[in-house]
Order: sequence, then structure tokens, then C-alpha cells
Amino acid sequence: MGTTSVLPRRLHDAFRLAADAGFDGVEIMVTCDPDTRDPRVIKELSERYGMPVLSIHAPVLVLTAFVYGLDPLVKLERSIALAQQVGAATVVVHPPFRWQVLAARRFEASVGALEARHGVTVAVENMFPVTVLGRDREAYAPSWNPGELAVGALTLDFSHAALAGVSALDLAQQWSDRLRHVHLCDGSSTEPNDRVFDEHLLPGRGAQPVADVLRLLADRDFDGAIVAEINTRSCGADDDARVELLRETARFAREHTMTRASAPSHDDQFARARATAR
Repeated sequence: MGTTSVLPRRLHDAFRLAADAGFDGVEIMVTCDPDTRDPRVIKELSERYGMPVLSIHAPVLVLTAFVYGLDPLVKLERSIALAQQVGAATVVVHPPFRWQVLAARRFEASVGALEARHGVTVAVENMFPVTVLGRDREAYAPSWNPGELAVGALTLDFSHAALAGVSALDLAQQWSDRLRHVHLCDGSSTEPNDRVFDEHLLPGRGAQPVADVLRLLADRDFDGAIVAEINTRSCGADDDARVELLRETARFAREHTMTRASAPSHDDQFARARATAR
């Protein structure tokens, strides 16, 4: 179980909060904050808090348009280099924006080539159409749904599924074993034309079938990372409240990925709770 977004806190806080909440590691989203792309800073924080870096999220947001250059594929390759420097096995990336025409044409082939060259898993994340004046516009190419692309590994984000008006369970079933990485959160919709904004609610607080997907992954013996990507802006400066939200998210994940065969005894549960307490 890892954590990436504890909005609006920064990198040092993310490591500290992940440790306080008893997480197993972190995913780092590369942003305009130079610390998020400095391997020396990342490794120092990882060692200080005992939080390995599970994955790197490439800088794909509009706000990071100039981070690692303008070419989405250069951004991806530099993110892979960072992952190798800090020991992360996975890089998460969004499909290019539709106006990034050349990158969109080369995207699928480039993902496969970069994986083969560097030995790092590139897990392409599901996105969503954008609604303008009541009409859906495709903002991502070749598709917002990476299950339609010729790539080997996929990331499932529940909040993005809600924005797309689809069930994350349907996506998980369609993607089968290509689903290799999860951004754990929730959204208030599973239906088309019922979109609000990218909420990143705590799992179980929205309408997406989050528990069902986690149980499906447990049944498949899923060995990828499940990473909490929740919005904690409501906590303001109260990091005690923020840690409680992270702990609630971790409890939800562990409860619904625990199969009957692997359920620990009461004594084992107690020992594990003591071992992870901060």
C-alpha cells in the first residue's frame, strides 16, 4: 500500500505522513516542485522515513507543461530515468493530449520500446472525456481508455472512471491482467452525463465499486501497487486529521484485498498492528 497525493502537502510532508499512517511506500508525482525530480532529495527522504519509492508519476498535467521539456515522450523517458535512480519499478503516465499530435501517433510504440530498453513498467492511466457546452470532447489521444491501446500495463484511477461516466469494475474486468497499478480513491458517479470534477474522494465515500475491484484483484493474486491518491485539502493545516484520512484509506484497501485463505489470525493481526504503528 502506497501513497502519492495528500493534496495540498509537498514532498517532505508526503513522506512523513505516509510513515505516520503506516504505509508501505510512496509514489512521487513529478511536478513544478524541484524536489520531486531530484533523486538525491528523494533518496534522502526515503531513507529517513523508511518509505521506499514504489513508482514515479510522469509530469503530465497542464500545470507541469514545461517540466522535463514540452515533448510528452521526453517527459516519460526522463521520468523512467528518475525511477531507475530511486529504485522505483513502475512509471505512471497519461495518454498525450489530443493536440500533442506527434506524441499521440508514437505513444503506443514508444511505451513498449522504453519498457524494453529500461526494464521499467510503464503503466498507462485511464483518463476521461472533457465536456464542453454539454458535449463530450476527446481530450486525450489515442484514447482516454488505455485498455484500447497496444500497451502492456495499465493504471486504474477510480476518480477518473467517475469522470468518464463508467464503472471501474467494468474497466478492471475488461483489462484483465494488464491492470498492474491502482490509484485508490473514489468518485461520485458511475453514469454518463453525471460528472462533476476530479474529486479523488476517499474509497467507499463515492459511488464507484471500489471494494468490488479490490476483491477482484485479490482473487487474481494481484502483485502490483495500490496507491492512495486522495484529496485532503479539507484538512487545511491539520495533519493529524490528514493522517486519519490516510489510515482510513489504508484500512479500506487492506480489508478488501484480504482473501479468506490469507486472513491472519487475531494474534498475527495484533502483531502487524504493533509493527506498523507510528
